Amino acid sequence: MKTVHRTAWLAIAIAAAVFLLAGCASSQSGSSYAREQTRGEMHVRLGVVESVRQVTIEGSKSPTGVLAGGVIGGIAGSNIGGGRGATVGTVIGAVAGGLAGQAIEESVTRKNGLEITIRLDDGQMIAVTQEADEQFYPGDRVRVLSGRGATRVTR
Repeated sequence: MKTVHRTAWLAIAIAAAVFLLAGCASSQSGSSYAREQTRGEMHVRLGVVESVRQVTIEGSKSPTGVLAGGVIGGIAGSNIGGGRGATVGTVIGAVAGGLAGQAIEESVTRKNGLEITIRLDDGQMIAVTQEADEQFYPGDRVRVLSGRGATRVTR
């Protein structure tokens, strides 16, 4: 019985570490660049912020949350009953844990964002959505940087 509890706590610790790392995995910030976006030319356009709207950027939905939750749920469910009861408990625990793990991952990695509508100097209107790591207000003069599959707004 002691070994099962140690295994369960180890699985919980591993899952917690995975969730914390998943939250740091990617960013849609105006000031964060992915490694593949560096050392490449970006097209710069200038404009004025027309409007700013707060939005929510969905969290990630990778297999990590499902797998970690399934492992933890399966271990917890295997402690129910004996024989067939333990088998059924393991299956039910794994399914429930997988669903819970997926929901937790999405919730933990969700971020606040801004939808920034900009009138470019050439008269064109665009909207860019990015993390809310910098505030923008209507009338602000901004730069719009585009390239390597990403567009960001900066001052």
